[in-house]
Amino acid sequence: MRTYTERLRVPAAYWWLDMLTAFTFASFVWAGFNVVIAIASYVVFCGGCAAALLAWGRITVEVSNGELRAGAAALPLAVAGEVAPLDEAQASALRGPRADPKAFMLLRPYLKLAVYIEVTGEHQDRPYWLVATRRPAELAAAIERSRPQARAGGAPVG
Repeated sequence: MRTYTERLRVPAAYWWLDMLTAFTFASFVWAGFNVVIAIASYVVFCGGCAAALLAWGRITVEVSNGELRAGAAALPLAVAGEVAPLDEAQASALRGPRADPKAFMLLRPYLKLAVYIEVTGEHQDRPYWLVATRRPAELAAAIERSRPQARAGGAPVG
């Protein structure tokens, strides 16, 4: 059962600025050449920029069936310890000066908030997960709701 889903789409301001920049670069490249070069430069620069932004914003964060999926990575919630929604200052500290290089981090520069998930148990290669989100309180609550089910082996609790 899916309890939380969020797509980390790229905001419109990034699209506008990046496409303006790509259009400008394409204009510089074809200046003085024929129409074929002009069309090719716009297709390459603007199309490449759009493809990169689409790929960057297609990441999904999901809590379902006793696990947290952040992009292609999955964390069984049975090994989740402390879960905390972070404000901008706390998330910034864990991204930078207080970051552990072994931690799993799914970050986007346009998302300033995050959720901290401690990983417990033996033989864990990642001490914690830091997942960027637009709704940290909702994601943390969904993880907390799904944890008892994960620890009970997938059977609904209550």
